[in-house]
Parts: sequence; C-alpha cells; structure tokens
Amino acid sequence: MQPEIRQIEAKKLVGKYLRMSFSNDRTFELWRSFMPHKKEISNVVSPDMYSVQVFDSIPDFANYNPSIQFNKWATVEVDNQEHIPEGMHLHNLSGGLYAVFLYKGLPADATPTFIYIYTQWLPSSVYELDDREHFQVMGTKYSNIDPSSEEEFWIPIRLKR
Repeated sequence: MQPEIRQIEAKKLVGKYLRMSFSNDRTFELWRSFMPHKKEISNVVSPDMYSVQVFDSIPDFANYNPSIQFNKWATVEVDNQEHIPEGMHLHNLSGGLYAVFLYKGLPADATPTFIYIYTQWLPSSVYELDDREHFQVMGTKYSNIDPSSEEEFWIPIRLKR
C-alpha cells in the first residue's frame, strides 16, 4: 500500500470535538452527537466529512501508548466561519504535506492499516511525522457498516531531518 503525497492548503472545518485516548475511545459518542446537527451548518463545501485527531505533540507510535490524550473532531469543511451553530466550533485545519492512504474496508477493521503506516511505511520512507493534525476524509463511498467502504487516511509528514 503506497500513499499519494499531497500538499494542501489550510481548511476551515466546523463541528464538535471530544477529548479522548485510544484506550478510552469516544468516537461513537462524538459522531452520534454531531450527525443530527450536521444539517445546521451553512456554507458547507462538499458532502465529505472529516474525522480529525489533534495531538498535544508528535505521537511516538513506535512506543505506542494507548492512554495518550488527544482531541478528536467530527467536522465538515466550510467556505467561511460565519453562522457556526450553537454547540459547534471552528477548527482551522493546517495545510501542508500529507501522505494520503486510500483504505477500503470496514472502519472497525482499519487498525492493521494504521499499524502498517506507522511501523512499516513511515520508517522506511524519506518522511517523518510532522506536528499537525491527522485526519480521515469520509466521502460518498464511506459507510461504517459496508465492507466495500472507502475513506482516506491523511498523515502529516515532512522530509526526515
């Protein structure tokens, strides 16, 4: 599995977030809270949804710690920050260089793909993790219950120093 390397501009996202860890995963709770109110967001750019992880510092996946805390966002992209619905927040997604992996399969079965990315692909590449958001783009081919589901995993990278 080889990624596409992409440079992107910053994006404005609107949604909700929760503080969590891998061992205390609150993703279902987050999306259950967000989805009924998604239609209240105006100026939406596309039907794509963004699941964004904001770590306090660059995570060390080689020495994996399942209790590391981070903010996880359930969002959509907007073209301006006017009219943010009550209970939602703006997140300015950093632009920059990303390795983009296309994942096909049930979202619940994605862990081996992430293990491959962080323990095999990344260490053998000319890149290292950068201190920016990690995110998934869930487009029109995404389904949390369909084994033919597709989503993109965006990993922030920079050339190794």
